[in-house]
Amino acid sequence: MAAPESEEVPSIPKFLMDCSAKDIALNWLQATDLTRDVYQHLAYYIPKIYCRGSNPNPLNEEMLAQHILLGPMEWYLCGEDPAVGITKLEKANKSSQLCGRVFKIGEPTYSCRDCAVDPTCVLCMECFLASVHRAHRYRMTTSGGGGFCDCGDTEAWKQGPYCLKHKPTVSGAMEEDPMVHLPEDMIGRAYNIFAIAFKYAVDMLTWVEEDRLPSGLEPPEKEDTYYCMLFNDEVHTYEQVIYTLQKAVNCTQKEAVSFATTVDRDGRRSVRYGDFQFCEQAKTVIVRNTSRQTKPLKVQVMHSSVVAHQNFAIKLLIWLSQVVGYSGGLRRILCEVGLQQRPEEDSSSLIDKLMLCDSKLWKGARNIYHQLFMSSLLMDLKSKKLFAIRFAKNYPQLQRDFMEDDHERVVSVTALSVQLFTVPTLARMLITDENLMTIIIQTFMDHLMRQRDSHGRFQFERYTAIQAFKFRRVQSLIGDLKYVLVSKPTEWTDKLREKFLEGFEVFLQLLKRMQGMDPVTRQVGQHIEMEPEWEAAFTLQMKLTHIISMIQEWCASDERVLIEAYRKCLIVLLQCHSGTCDGEQPITLSMCGHTLESVQYRVSQHQVSIHLPVSRLFSGLHVLLSKTEVAYRFPELLPLSELSPPLLIEHPLHCMVLCAQVHAGMWRRNGFSLVNQIYYYHNVKCRVEMYDKDLIMLQAGASMMDPNHFLMIMLCRFELYHIFNSPDYGKWFNAEHTNKDVLQQNNTLIEEMLHLIMMVVGERYTAGVGHVSAEDELKREIVHQLCIRPMAHSELVKALPEDENKETGMEKVIESVASFKKPGLTGRGLYELKPECAKEFNVFFYHYSRADQSKAEEAQRKLRKQNGEDTALPPPVLPHFCPLFASLVNILQSDVYVYILRTVLQWVVEPNGHAWTESMLQRVLHLIGMALQEEKQQIESASADSDFTFNFTSKFSRPGEAPENTPSILAMLETLQNSPHLEVYKDMIKWILKLFGVIKKMRERTNSAPIVETEGHGVEECIRDKDKADRKRKAEIARLRREKILAQMSEMQRHFIDENRELFQQTLEELEASSSTAPDNSPIVPDAALIALGPRQTRVFEKKQVVTCILCQEEQEIRMNNKAMVLASFVQRSTVLSKNRTRTIQDPDNHDPLFMHPDLACGTHIGSCGHIMHAHCWQSYFDAVQAKEQRRQQRLRVHTSYDVENGEFLCPLCECLSNTVIPLLPSPRSPLNSDNSKNCAGFPVLSRWLKCTLQQLNVLKKIQEKQTVPDNLSNANLEGIEVPEGFQPDVKPKNPYSDSIKEMLTTLATATYKVGLKVHPNEQDPRVPIMCRGSCAYTIQAIERFLADEEKPLFGHLPCRQDDCLKALTRFAASQWTVSSLTVVQKQYARLLSVLIPNDDKTQIPPSILDVDMFHLLVSLVLSSPALHCHDFTGVSLAVGHLHLFHLVTMAHIVQILLTYSTEENNMDQESTDGDEEAAALIVCDKLRQYSGSALNSMSSGWHLWRYIKTGIMPFLRCSALFFHYLNSVPVPVELQENGPHHFELLCRYLSLPTNLMRLFQTENDTIEPLMQRWCGVAEVQSFVKGERTAISYPRESNKLIELPDDYSCLINRASCFTCPKSGGDKSRAPTLCLVCGGMLCSQSYCCQTELEGKDVGACTAHTYTCGCGVGIFLRVRESQVLFLAGKTKGCFYPPPYLDDYGETDQGLRRGNPLHLCKERYRKLQKLWQQHSITEEIGHAQEANQTLVGIDWQHL
Repeated sequence: MAAPESEEVPSIPKFLMDCSAKDIALNWLQATDLTRDVYQHLAYYIPKIYCRGSNPNPLNEEMLAQHILLGPMEWYLCGEDPAVGITKLEKANKSSQLCGRVFKIGEPTYSCRDCAVDPTCVLCMECFLASVHRAHRYRMTTSGGGGFCDCGDTEAWKQGPYCLKHKPTVSGAMEEDPMVHLPEDMIGRAYNIFAIAFKYAVDMLTWVEEDRLPSGLEPPEKEDTYYCMLFNDEVHTYEQVIYTLQKAVNCTQKEAVSFATTVDRDGRRSVRYGDFQFCEQAKTVIVRNTSRQTKPLKVQVMHSSVVAHQNFAIKLLIWLSQVVGYSGGLRRILCEVGLQQRPEEDSSSLIDKLMLCDSKLWKGARNIYHQLFMSSLLMDLKSKKLFAIRFAKNYPQLQRDFMEDDHERVVSVTALSVQLFTVPTLARMLITDENLMTIIIQTFMDHLMRQRDSHGRFQFERYTAIQAFKFRRVQSLIGDLKYVLVSKPTEWTDKLREKFLEGFEVFLQLLKRMQGMDPVTRQVGQHIEMEPEWEAAFTLQMKLTHIISMIQEWCASDERVLIEAYRKCLIVLLQCHSGTCDGEQPITLSMCGHTLESVQYRVSQHQVSIHLPVSRLFSGLHVLLSKTEVAYRFPELLPLSELSPPLLIEHPLHCMVLCAQVHAGMWRRNGFSLVNQIYYYHNVKCRVEMYDKDLIMLQAGASMMDPNHFLMIMLCRFELYHIFNSPDYGKWFNAEHTNKDVLQQNNTLIEEMLHLIMMVVGERYTAGVGHVSAEDELKREIVHQLCIRPMAHSELVKALPEDENKETGMEKVIESVASFKKPGLTGRGLYELKPECAKEFNVFFYHYSRADQSKAEEAQRKLRKQNGEDTALPPPVLPHFCPLFASLVNILQSDVYVYILRTVLQWVVEPNGHAWTESMLQRVLHLIGMALQEEKQQIESASADSDFTFNFTSKFSRPGEAPENTPSILAMLETLQNSPHLEVYKDMIKWILKLFGVIKKMRERTNSAPIVETEGHGVEECIRDKDKADRKRKAEIARLRREKILAQMSEMQRHFIDENRELFQQTLEELEASSSTAPDNSPIVPDAALIALGPRQTRVFEKKQVVTCILCQEEQEIRMNNKAMVLASFVQRSTVLSKNRTRTIQDPDNHDPLFMHPDLACGTHIGSCGHIMHAHCWQSYFDAVQAKEQRRQQRLRVHTSYDVENGEFLCPLCECLSNTVIPLLPSPRSPLNSDNSKNCAGFPVLSRWLKCTLQQLNVLKKIQEKQTVPDNLSNANLEGIEVPEGFQPDVKPKNPYSDSIKEMLTTLATATYKVGLKVHPNEQDPRVPIMCRGSCAYTIQAIERFLADEEKPLFGHLPCRQDDCLKALTRFAASQWTVSSLTVVQKQYARLLSVLIPNDDKTQIPPSILDVDMFHLLVSLVLSSPALHCHDFTGVSLAVGHLHLFHLVTMAHIVQILLTYSTEENNMDQESTDGDEEAAALIVCDKLRQYSGSALNSMSSGWHLWRYIKTGIMPFLRCSALFFHYLNSVPVPVELQENGPHHFELLCRYLSLPTNLMRLFQTENDTIEPLMQRWCGVAEVQSFVKGERTAISYPRESNKLIELPDDYSCLINRASCFTCPKSGGDKSRAPTLCLVCGGMLCSQSYCCQTELEGKDVGACTAHTYTCGCGVGIFLRVRESQVLFLAGKTKGCFYPPPYLDDYGETDQGLRRGNPLHLCKERYRKLQKLWQQHSITEEIGHAQEANQTLVGIDWQHL
């Protein structure tokens, strides 16, 4: 067996190949000391297999390791041939119900939002597609790698835990012992070999000595061979490592990049091999070079044998992973071996040893052993539990190691917590048995202990990058705590209660350290010097938000726990309050006959903190007492009597006052840190556990106090007490000298205080405060968001608070309050509020920011106006309070409340008051409305016998007491109702007075309830009628005023016309003249007779064309001798029509572009935005742009969206990217192109014309051969040459164009040549005219294809910018020969003609008829023929030549079509019998078969053949029609301007062709037959006919962007399977899909960078040059965004064509909603590509967003 293998791999020593696995295993089976024997075997062979030299061969190593090292182990384990033994094991094994597939980086994962216990429960794609969750609401994300599929885990899913593949066949299969399926002797052997192998692997991986091996493994002889091993860290960048390696080990950059990539992927890599000294030297250089700014890179010089054993240890772990996959029994044995506590190692197990050494291992080793843990410990339920216990015991140490480690958490063993702590039963078990909750919180606090101030509160250092890095690490502990708490217990045991409350106490200690952290004091006088640190504290708060909410939910699920937690929290809260409060002096407050003892505390002078987590947790628990009704059922167990309400409200009130003072601008000098804190305090991420809880605390406190006392404390804290206590505050500010700032501040504070009263009484939408459910609360949030404006789903989700599972619950309620409007081609779907929900709008909704409030108010007033309602925005009807908070309504009828309202109204009524603002009045009216609403509700809900106590109306209508004797609130409102300066609030006051009337009637109870209502309506109607009359009167006044103004205007107009009569007369005459000349342009012939070319071409008289320059605004007529007018345009290379993307121009300097291949591999496209300028205006504009650009480059090195060095500029009007200009020329029917003599009635037939043309070309050729001195045409040169009659080769044509036009012709020609061939500009190059003609043909072909794909008619549907561009381009191409060398164009004409009429010139053999694109040939022939015709004075017109050329090319194209005909397409049934066309087609075909040697496909019928010819030639005819239409300006028949059935016949007529194209062959039979014979006799055609080569068949199919799957996750899956082509099976980080060719690329990475024109470019940029001539459209799969690239410096991102169910894209896949292909958007993307608009789109995007300009696009 060994012999043939050794021959195959000669480099492997024979003694290694002769080694027999079976023999070794047999020896081991008889060994007395198995460990010693195995170790001896490994010690001898491993150094001989692994690490032999600097570049070991991994394939050889793999093969030998399997053969010599693992083979014997497999034999030993099975006791027979492993191939047989393993098969037996697999058969006996019960397949696991757990899927356990470990995710690769970037693989799609699915989480069911309806059934998953928490968001970490995920399925792989295969399980998801076979599960019930496919039909549910799910979230799709890409895995970061390292997790595994939870299919089959019953604890991870509320329902549907199994997919079809993993469904258990019998119940109870999970419980049985998996070892029963193993033979008894195998169990013993497995224990032995696993114990040895696992211990060996663990010992080797955790081995720290670099130069020697553990005892028993020392090699027989030790060589001086070492490796310099470089280790990965997360501190140094790729660039630093690459640079250092180049210096240290003298490698090329490519090698250094390869080293760096491997180090990053595997965690370590040897960078040098040799003796100790040689490696030590490299180490020194690396350490020295990387230790300047940061800690140095980790480098070790390791002996080759140590590295060899470590490599094998990794291989062994992979092997163990594989082996335990064969059998559940083996899995259990390995777990037992790993978990077995070993007395010699202080009773820690192998698993413990690995975990505790985790941070010392390199990345690759970590990944391998984590995967082993997943495939063994986590797949075996019994072991999983034991492993969880070990993990919890080691938890503090593991976290300490993780803090010191610098690797990401993904590769740390601590990341396994998600697999253990999220399992509900394990989490409960760990809390009760291992006290896990306390351990986590305690560990967390230990890490933050250093950062404390003198009061024991947290005080964080400046938030530097290192701080942030460490802080992020610490936060991972919070994540673990979240996992533990994520599923609430359904049943509580005493042990669980005890341990949970123990954890709760530790948590309270954590919050106590946060209570009052980052305190602030108001800066007066000068601005704060250094912004204080605030981010760390808020980051901590945000991270703990969900934990706090979850702990409250745990408490709510058990009454005893809730009561205990409430008690404990109160104790800690009182401890917090007992601290020192500086400067608080006792003070007595009295107002409206109420007095109160309080303390003097001023927020504006003393320290205040926004962080009050203990108070907020307490307020949360207080609400839960009400929500769970514990407060009513066990009042005796609660410490309610110990509560001191003024103490409870103190700190939350400080926060509210702080916010109010910041709004009032009193804290401006405290800088941005405070503004940011206030912003986050209200922000949706924090408010649930900050702002909302403070409000609840105020409500709780107020509900236990005298409402008057509460309001007095509020006035005092807002520092407004003195204002409301001095009767004539309003008059203070009458004096001139008052401080405007103070006045403004006080006004804002009063507004904020009134708002706070509203919130305390009106915010009842919290379960427990009011009788509402969580759904009601959510609905109200959504209603108020949609009152601002219609919103997209993602905007709404962002505006709503998320729970710990990232759910807002919005989908459950959205349908009831909003309707969804689908998006169009752009934009996104929007939710609009249902009209019936508008009545719930509260203009002072507490979660509105200032901006939101004003937007919402404006939107709602506007809406009410549109609906014809009044613009009052009354307070909505509120739900009732729960009993615990019921006393809050008394605030609305308290004396101080009424006094505050009356005082403000008094300021408004008094004529001289500066002391009020409109928003103050608005709030007062709102508060009055709230009180009246409350009273009405109480009357309605009161039963007949019970008496209710709420009576606001009596105080509302009672005047103030002496000595002031102020009028009542009612009287003041009636006064204000007619006040002209309060127009806005008129409707609101009206609403209040009406409601007061209704309540009064209800109170009187004289009649039955319904009549009261109708009377109410009566009052309303009376008011409404009065209102109507008022409006009518106003409308009448406005109408009269309008009429008067109109009359005045018309009088002024008449007067002006009288004065300028002459001017008007002149204008009218001009108008008449111009309208009478207009029809002359159109020919006076019927549509049917319109012919575009040939001697019978329709004569057209073109009217003069006058255009305006966009730069100087001057008008000018387009004439040959005028200054040039130009269109801004953009030339680009294109592969949009390409049928062969592999063919590129290899050597542009020597490339001959005369003939275009039919695969159109690379063309030149010219487009324009259609804006016209004078040539000289454009030149000055471009010079200015250039000068500006040079100045900019000296100032700052910033890219712009255009590259001036390449001649690029932006159109001055529309900023469209351009790089040249097209001159506008008059119609070519000019003297130059007109006939040199009169038009002959008869014109020569094809044969005569051909003969004449060939003679003329021959003469020219001879002259050129004789000519030695160029351009010296003397008669001497014509001697001896027979010149045909009427041909004068010595006559030089006169150029009719002005110098300015000639210059522009050259400019565009050079630009086309430069861009099209990617060469340096050279006006004299003979290829310039070829490129101009080619670009004209290609642009026409591109537009024809686009119109065909869009199913639009050929004419009449082009946007005018394209129409103008085509006209200008065709005329330019037709005139370009006038500025080229005549002989060059004549030579090219001769060569072009030689394709159709083969000559005997052997020097330049033309391509075969199969290898020429006939439309390009036609355009080139027609446009270069004037160069020959200018010497022809025989009287034959140029049009004759055009017609003959067109007929010739058409016949050649038909031959092309017939040669490439394929019979497969004949699947249609014949619809009619063969007619003339069909018969003629068969004849031509037979001839071709005869000439080409009968190998052509035989035709089934003439009908099929004729049909095929018609279809194949249609694109050519359509392009020709466009070309001749723009060349000769002949109008188009109307029928061609719309889609219809007879286009073929119409086109033939317009192009002067017979409708039976076969007649061409019949009429010119004698000429064409020999030509056909020669065409078919060419070697290329012969080899095609024999099937030796391929050719393009017709019609060419249009290119489209690739087909994309409907479901985006298919793409993600495809990308996750894609490996980087350069770095050996490594997963690509940014897989990117080319939408043009479908190739997947590894973008944005060092590994796939290549060199292009001397620069390093990324894979995408390099790909654009081969696939799209520098332009590319890509889909970045993991980011879900489209990438446009053009050249090396331009690019932009574009929304992807994938939308979720709400019509939104998800760039970056952040939301994870399922995405599906939107065909319309993909079609739009395709249109951009087909119309060559990608570069233009990039230009616009970069102009609009300057950040795009700074991105290094070439590295993508």
